[in-house]
Amino acid sequence: MQTLCVVGDDAPVVADALVDAIAESRDGRIAAVDYGNSVASEIPVDAADHNADGQFNLTENGRWVGRADDCSLVDLLDSLASNYEYAIVAGTSHHRLPTVVVGDATDEPENIVADAPTADAVDIDDLVARIDDFEPHVTLQTLIDQVEASPLAERSGAIATFTGRVRIKDDPDDDRTERLAFEKYEGVADERMATISDELTDREGVFEVLMHHRVGVMGPGEDIVFVVVLAGHREEAFQTVEDGINRLKDEVPIFKKETTEADEFWLHERGT
Repeated sequence: MQTLCVVGDDAPVVADALVDAIAESRDGRIAAVDYGNSVASEIPVDAADHNADGQFNLTENGRWVGRADDCSLVDLLDSLASNYEYAIVAGTSHHRLPTVVVGDATDEPENIVADAPTADAVDIDDLVARIDDFEPHVTLQTLIDQVEASPLAERSGAIATFTGRVRIKDDPDDDRTERLAFEKYEGVADERMATISDELTDREGVFEVLMHHRVGVMGPGEDIVFVVVLAGHREEAFQTVEDGINRLKDEVPIFKKETTEADEFWLHERGT
């Protein structure tokens, strides 16, 4: 799912314009997410009034209206990713998600892809032309959905998965990890992951291997990397998942910066 956040002055105006422009130029369902207002969790959309296929609200206290449990922006986007191709978020952002700043923003986002002094100054057409090139929001479930749709799924008796996440500390006495930042060697990293997937899929009894490594800044407990294997039997599935994540860590040029309570450093410079 391609996402784009809009923060600052008149963020809802710009978000609505983006939704309309995407609907006119792209196929695929669009989710419009509003932050801070009390509306129903999913409102049936009248196409005459709005081009979004679904409208969602996340309140300032971390509640997805209509659900009783706490829900972060990433939680909400995770729940939408299997059913929507695009999500436009008005009023808030996440440090990993591409963000447009309009006028003054309360907090300075980390992944700014455009900024403008007013809503009228935002180049909507340029953003829509670029949106498919932004880092997508991929979840474990979207990868599982993809392998389940494989023509070879009827021969499969196993789907094995691995999820890597931000570990807060190794030992009780360690400084807490506050964030991890990942950068990838553009083009090379994706090509190398594709090669690993192809080579693992050539194994007997393995039908499909998908892997995805998120980039940008991630906080404690957030998901980082996924490996999903569709195989005939559990033995092939488990072994291929393990080999897949080991090869990804060893062979794919993705660089990690760790920020703890006491220090900040690139892991490759420490030889770990």
